[in-house]
Amino acid sequence: MSRSAHPAGPRHGDVLPEGHYQAPPADLNALDPKVWSRTVARDAEGVATVGGIDVKQLAAEFGTPAYVLDESDFRTRARAWRDAFGTDADVYYAGKAFLSKAIVRWLHEEGLNLDVCSVGELAVALAAGMPPERIALHGNNKSVDELEHAVKTGVGHIVVDSYEEIERLAAIAARQGVRQQVLIRITVGVEAHTHEFIATAHEDQKFGLSLNGGAAAEAVRRVLGHDSLELRGIHSHIGSQIFDTAGFEVAARRVVGLLAEIRDEHGVELPEIDLGGGLGIAYTSEDDPREPAEIAAALADIVRRECTAANLDTPRLSVEPGRAIVGPTAFTLYEVGTVKPLEGLRTYVSVDGGMSDNIRTALYDAEYSVALVSRTSEAEPMLVRVVGKHCESGDIVVRDAFLPADLTPGDLIAVPATGAYCRSMASNYNHALKPPVVAVKDGAARVIVRRETEEDLLRLDIG
Repeated sequence: MSRSAHPAGPRHGDVLPEGHYQAPPADLNALDPKVWSRTVARDAEGVATVGGIDVKQLAAEFGTPAYVLDESDFRTRARAWRDAFGTDADVYYAGKAFLSKAIVRWLHEEGLNLDVCSVGELAVALAAGMPPERIALHGNNKSVDELEHAVKTGVGHIVVDSYEEIERLAAIAARQGVRQQVLIRITVGVEAHTHEFIATAHEDQKFGLSLNGGAAAEAVRRVLGHDSLELRGIHSHIGSQIFDTAGFEVAARRVVGLLAEIRDEHGVELPEIDLGGGLGIAYTSEDDPREPAEIAAALADIVRRECTAANLDTPRLSVEPGRAIVGPTAFTLYEVGTVKPLEGLRTYVSVDGGMSDNIRTALYDAEYSVALVSRTSEAEPMLVRVVGKHCESGDIVVRDAFLPADLTPGDLIAVPATGAYCRSMASNYNHALKPPVVAVKDGAARVIVRRETEEDLLRLDIG
């Protein structure tokens, strides 16, 4: 008999042992302001509202699932980052978190710059009127076409990631008669305390040029050897969903050490360093993110202290918050389709979306909160797993949470903190239609990215 199979049971179902998960909250109707956008509340009837509009109205007008984005909260958070770092630093919004033309316009109006990592993101930025000199282009394998387009459109900074890219970019800039400003992305050997797939500064990964192995120093020599390239500084990014600045302190020390080596070898003091982004947000009540002002003060102090020790002028600092700005400003609104109790295990709550609109739980074991938002309930809490409608057992939106035991099909539930990486990583798996992004502000709601239609899917399928 084959021993590769085993009877299905609790282990097969990945059931959490009692006491492993958090206890149910004291009040299932409470909406923790730590994880919900700033204008979310409940009205007198117990229906959740955002920007002065109740979720039942949003569901009736725009359908479900839908990403609901709090414009006032987005602008407030963007402004907080801009104000925290002041005029002596640059804040680049990381467009990969979520990008649309409306987002670009808000960023422009609030005084932030933008980083993009593809020709598609660049196209959105330019279409929405972001000045190209305020755009930085990232990517570990930029194509010749992407580089040519970026140089032609006047992108401010290009963050180079390999020897090959340095040579390609130098040739392209020379042909176009441009002296292109660049940063060199380095890996500083810092192990960020985050998921393996979003830790980006350790040695064994695809990004950047190794500081320890000497590749970063060689990249500096190569860039300085091309008249068509202007080396402005060094870029470092240690990972994502990080809650303290200890890793940034180590990274800054090593980046500044490289700046000192460049000064000693080439007689050049580089005027900029970019410490990337990656600061975390609260997905659950247990998360404890830091405020922009606290982060700004800590990073500025780290860089200033290290430069003083190395006898260097303090360079201009850049940071790249994406998730930290847009993540908390949106929630995903779903309608409950089925409620399936499994005796002795948990209750499966199936919604009308799933991994096509939020792949992060399947990809990163991401944790989320969830709440019943179309009404309040005094029922007892039940342990649930919120799942989608796709043909995958891993189609999980919220792995373990508590919802009222009287939850029923037709109820609206919402998952907060889905502004970052959910719409931008959304797929058409099972030919699902991507949900709309609905912006709300001051009692008005408007679609900023419309829901896909069957015609959208068929338009690309030429048969």
